[in-house]
Amino acid sequence: MISTQVSELELEDFQGKVTQNVVLPNVSWQTYKALLADMGDHRATRLTYNRGVLQIKLPSKLHEIINQLLARIVTTLTEELDLDVINLGSTTLEREELDQGAEPDTCFYIQNANQLQGLDPEIPENLPPDLVIEVDITSPSTRRIEVYQALGIPEVWCYTKKQGLKIYHLQIDECDRNYVESAFSLAFPKVSAAVLNQFLLSRQTQNENTVIRAVRTWIQSQVS
Repeated sequence: MISTQVSELELEDFQGKVTQNVVLPNVSWQTYKALLADMGDHRATRLTYNRGVLQIKLPSKLHEIINQLLARIVTTLTEELDLDVINLGSTTLEREELDQGAEPDTCFYIQNANQLQGLDPEIPENLPPDLVIEVDITSPSTRRIEVYQALGIPEVWCYTKKQGLKIYHLQIDECDRNYVESAFSLAFPKVSAAVLNQFLLSRQTQNENTVIRAVRTWIQSQVS
């Protein structure tokens, strides 16, 4: 049973859009899995499980606008660079032996997309996504980042309201693994955080398709 004690509850209003973030302690792996099954796939909430702590996040409208724009940018880049891509959206990523699981805002296989075959591919447990997008409007993604480190996800694009988008690469040594900020993407070596932030900023005055056309034109100029 889930403990009824709520250690953290955030209901914050950002430009009239509410994001809810609930954190529950002392949750078993079995309860976490049962919740995933009961809630099903067609839902807005994102669940993160990290060694007994369950986070339930309900994204705001602004969160989803930024998430979807970044996902379209990734897809556009793969098209123009002739790269394979598999967009798994917020598919649950989990490892029972690590006692950890998370549902990213969006995740992609790019470098390893050719290892997944068919419309509904089997995903090897030891093959994490190549790129994860995280959008933090009112609540930090610290718990999800810890899960991504454990799962070995090599690259995370993390957007925050205050700092914009930052790119992080997973650095692994003998003792630990941590995310280190980088100017450029692993999946797209020509793409920098600075350029991505310019496209995000332009969305304030331009519609989404106009931004995507600008992305397409820019990447074409880089490879011509």
